[in-house]
Amino acid sequence: MAAEPDFLQLNDLACESVGGKVIFATDEWFAPAANLLKRPAPQFIASAFTEFGKWMDGWETRRKRTAGHDWCIIELGVPGQIYGIDLDTSFFTGNHAPFASIQAACLEHPPAFTLEGDRTGMAASDAQLAAITKLVSEAWPELVGVSQLSPGYSNCCHNHFKVNFQQRVTHLRLNMYPDGGLARLRVYGVGQRDWSSVPPTQDVDLVALTNGGVCLGYSDAHFGHPRNMIGPGRADNMADGWETARRLDRPQILEVDQRGILQVPGWEWAVFRLGHHGIISSVEVDTNHFKGNFPDSCRIEACTLTPEEEAQCIRTKWISGNWQLLLPPQKLRPHHRHHYSQTVLALSRPVSHVRVIIAPDGGISRLRLWGRPTAAPTQQNRPASKL
Repeated sequence: MAAEPDFLQLNDLACESVGGKVIFATDEWFAPAANLLKRPAPQFIASAFTEFGKWMDGWETRRKRTAGHDWCIIELGVPGQIYGIDLDTSFFTGNHAPFASIQAACLEHPPAFTLEGDRTGMAASDAQLAAITKLVSEAWPELVGVSQLSPGYSNCCHNHFKVNFQQRVTHLRLNMYPDGGLARLRVYGVGQRDWSSVPPTQDVDLVALTNGGVCLGYSDAHFGHPRNMIGPGRADNMADGWETARRLDRPQILEVDQRGILQVPGWEWAVFRLGHHGIISSVEVDTNHFKGNFPDSCRIEACTLTPEEEAQCIRTKWISGNWQLLLPPQKLRPHHRHHYSQTVLALSRPVSHVRVIIAPDGGISRLRLWGRPTAAPTQQNRPASKL
């Protein structure tokens, strides 16, 4: 099997859970376009039908009998730079869109278009079409040229496209030729916030997905990806957090130190790049929903890396680095929000990257790193690198 593309580790900027929404679709006869942005994987229910035909967990248009092709406009939940696309055709095996393309734009004044309610069996009205035409979306730059799509069988349903587009994106136009169905659209990238609008005295979550935080590496993600920890709000359930497999090097008989922290030989880790250099003044580690599988303890390390040093760390799977202790080891509780103020933290200089370490294993639902953005340090006042 071919290796998965690296961009699949980045954030989904279009997912409905981060505010992504479909603001226009030419046709939604069999299934509404809003399904494209659902977070859960698509499902198939053989016995499910609506008055319009077979129920499908995706966007499916009617068999076109007029000139043109079907398309929709998506407003990203998190504007940013896009590195890759997954057009998932799961379960669309005799009705998938045979070809598709994607265009992009950065709109300074986004249109106030909304599609509300269940749109199954509906199509764009003349008024909606006239309003959306003002965006001239057919002239937007292409992220993905017209490309053939594979049908929705499990061994070929993920149609991956690497994107080389350096500009910030707020909206996408998804074209399918001429009609058919798509299950999910995943838009992998890194958020880009306008930091000039942030007051210098305001504390912000420097690692939040919405502020440009991104996971760059991890040791294990058996049950849940570490990027879930920087998502908005509190986690919906355990699947909406980072959870590792049980480590097999745990001692047969567990022992603790004087603080009650387990003494184990191994741990798991995840590395994040902050959305902006900054001084972290408080930390929140939330084990919400993890009641019988929370980590025994955690600690957080931090460092400052140039883009070149970051690239080297990624190539070497983060086996090197100039990590310094930010949050000393802390005993964790199940299903609990742990808050650590500046008095507990061991580092008070600007940093760009953090490494979260849990022992021996388990799950964390959310990570918040509150602080104030600072200018990137110059080479003269940066700590010496050990890379």
